[in-house]
Amino acid sequence: MDGPGKMVGVVQPVPIFPDLLVESIVDSCPDGARSIVVIDGADAARPVDFATRTAEHARSRGRPADIVDLHDYVRPASIRFEYSRTDELSYRTLWFDYDALVREVIAPLRPGGGGHFLPRLWDEATDRSARARTVPAPANQIVLIAGPMLLGRGLNVDLSVQLRLSASALRRRTSDADQWTCAPLLAYYDGLDYSDGSAERPDLLVRWDHPDRPALERN
Repeated sequence: MDGPGKMVGVVQPVPIFPDLLVESIVDSCPDGARSIVVIDGADAARPVDFATRTAEHARSRGRPADIVDLHDYVRPASIRFEYSRTDELSYRTLWFDYDALVREVIAPLRPGGGGHFLPRLWDEATDRSARARTVPAPANQIVLIAGPMLLGRGLNVDLSVQLRLSASALRRRTSDADQWTCAPLLAYYDGLDYSDGSAERPDLLVRWDHPDRPALERN
């Protein structure tokens, strides 16, 4: 198989219409309760676009839904670029502030939390605080967190979706300037070995080489 990750135990990918995939995600978020959904995917998979589409569907059904772009939770450039702007280990371990994501988004939406969240922490373009204000979350709020390398972080979420690109698709759809990110992304996916139960398997593992014709992995 041409693709990142060790797909041991996979029987056959099951095609699914994109609209049905979106509906399935929203249907998995029980009404009357706050739900946090992770959309894990390399930037080349455009996870934020998919999260936006899902949020729009939720809103059309009367559910408040918001998106948190992981790129709005990057660490300052002084940390990200300490070892160079293209350091692969930094990209996997230091680039994104997962601890802040837990503190500012996930924990406040869990039982006993404050019931509000911070949609943006850091402006990646200006390398300054985003100066965003916290947003109140109604009792049936859906928050979709979208971005790369979100699995395996121990995040307390209700549903996890992975938009998985094969190695060839990842390289093909990644810009020339960002080709250096492909190696750490592939290493990340290889580290998510689901065969022995030691890795956090997403609730929905989606083959995403062709977004108009996705398929679910079944074990």
